[in-house]
Amino acid sequence: MGLFIMIFGALFSVMNPFGTVPVFVSLTQEHSKSERNKIAFWTSLNVLIILLISFFAGKFILLFFGITLNSLKIAGGLIIASSGFALLTGEFNKHKGMKKEKVKEDISNRADISLTPLAIPMIAGPGTISLLIAYNQEFEELNEVLIILGAIVLSLVCIYLILKSSYYITKSLGASGINALSRIIGFIVIAIGVEFIISAVVSVLNIA
Repeated sequence: MGLFIMIFGALFSVMNPFGTVPVFVSLTQEHSKSERNKIAFWTSLNVLIILLISFFAGKFILLFFGITLNSLKIAGGLIIASSGFALLTGEFNKHKGMKKEKVKEDISNRADISLTPLAIPMIAGPGTISLLIAYNQEFEELNEVLIILGAIVLSLVCIYLILKSSYYITKSLGASGINALSRIIGFIVIAIGVEFIISAVVSVLNIA
């Protein structure tokens, strides 16, 4: 249960679906409720596919590029921590490459937004991908893999429910409420990134 909570908490914090709510609302304001629900479903499904590919193909990616786990942890930790700082400073959308001009362009030019920009890079960004690749290397027992898969599925269910309820969340919390929640999550995300870096540095020093 401890591993499940840790994995779920890390994934949910790094993906931060609440930070995607304003973008989702902006991109779907001309859609009907049923269409928004469909987009939320396909976004969640696309994220699930991306996470599963990242988790199971991670070790092959590392082998192909000759990247050590500690190097991945340090790089991933820096990315995750920078995402956390972006949440704290209110620059999350810009950090993900989603400026207002880009949002307006997507509204007018894209027929399907569930894969990009919603699934990637808004939710399943490089920080999430590096996190799962690292977990694939650290937890290799069958029961651990099943626990991680369960945490992934639960996080995706939460993402779907949050996106589906995005208009209600926006009306209830308002921009200031979402911003405050994102800042709290940002602090947790920074801590996760720092923990990644520290564990890699300690491992390197022990080897040396």
